[in-house]
Amino acid sequence: MPMTAESVIQANRSAYQPQSAPAIFTLTAGTGSGIRGAGALPEPPAVPENRPGALELRLPPMVDPGPYRIGVGDVVLLSTPTAANTVEELSGLLAAQNARQGYTVQDDGSINIPNVGRAEIAGRTIEDAEAVLFQRLVENQIDPTFSLEIAEFNSRRISIGGAVQNPTVVPVALTPVYLDEALAAAGGITVQDQDFASVRLYRDGNLYQIPLTALYSQVGLTRTRLLAGDAIFVDTEYDLARAQSYFEQQIQIVETRQRARASALQELQLEVALRRGELDEARSNLRARRELGEDVNEYVYVTGEVGTQSRFALPLGRRAKLADALFDAGGIDGATGDVSQIYVLRASKDPREFGAVTAWHLDGRNAGNLTLLTAFELRPEDVIFVAQQPVTRWDRAVSQIVPTLVTVGNQI
Repeated sequence: MPMTAESVIQANRSAYQPQSAPAIFTLTAGTGSGIRGAGALPEPPAVPENRPGALELRLPPMVDPGPYRIGVGDVVLLSTPTAANTVEELSGLLAAQNARQGYTVQDDGSINIPNVGRAEIAGRTIEDAEAVLFQRLVENQIDPTFSLEIAEFNSRRISIGGAVQNPTVVPVALTPVYLDEALAAAGGITVQDQDFASVRLYRDGNLYQIPLTALYSQVGLTRTRLLAGDAIFVDTEYDLARAQSYFEQQIQIVETRQRARASALQELQLEVALRRGELDEARSNLRARRELGEDVNEYVYVTGEVGTQSRFALPLGRRAKLADALFDAGGIDGATGDVSQIYVLRASKDPREFGAVTAWHLDGRNAGNLTLLTAFELRPEDVIFVAQQPVTRWDRAVSQIVPTLVTVGNQI
């Protein structure tokens, strides 16, 4: 059957599903069976109440932390101007005046800006961060006209607990946070007996105390400035040592959970490594079985006047074309091959057509027909045959006869 565009379509319609790679090559080691931790920890022991005559006033030192510095978890907003006509500028509620894009500061202290790359801004003030971004934009030849602001403050916080309406965490923003504002954010103090209650502040390993009677009688105490990392606890007990013990226990609980978390992570990494080793061993065994002859590939056979007569393994997961097998064997031998006699021999799979063979013939003398090489799909057990040129047959016949004539002449 001549190989034409129409006959190629007919040949490609035969039922065929390429083999898939063994399932073992598609499996992954996974991520383990889940994060494990220390579980529930015991409650701190209770200390009997023993009230003294008065509570000690211990104020924290006056500290100016300086301008706000961007931290990990903060969300910064990068605004760049966009071209706008007069109508768009007047209708600001309907059309955006600026292109605004938010970026979260990642754990390495940087943000990733498209077309610019990573810029490290953690630990910097807004002005310093603007200088870094300005330099990165200039290096990437991008208009450095922009403004930077912090949209979400997530890196620095103050915790408030104890005898308050709603224990909470207050973020530290650009403006200072004072004690009265933090207590108001927690819903206010809920103690019944103010004479023996106090506000305790834990900062950098030190414990400070403000009795409620002093807090309400001295207005200046309510304006005590709080710093990032402070822990406020409204306590109805007088014992400063007990409060110190409470904070130490809380720190120990956090450290214990962190250590348990790290241990669980190591356990998961070991579990994933064992699974990966099992998968690698299974894949290695499969390759070894194939090398020892347990071959499940499907082949096409290339013979005749080609660079190298061989068998071509049909690829997994896709359909191979005639050009793939022919050029994998080195193509047609230019000296002996007849480009007008390229055949694909395909035996019938129907047992009722025993011995029936379809020979698809491609005449390569017309260069336009060579495009069919990339359109004709191969099937398992196909045989690709390139015939020899007539002069090649004559040359080979002469090369076989001449030695015989020389031998006979020598005998005579």
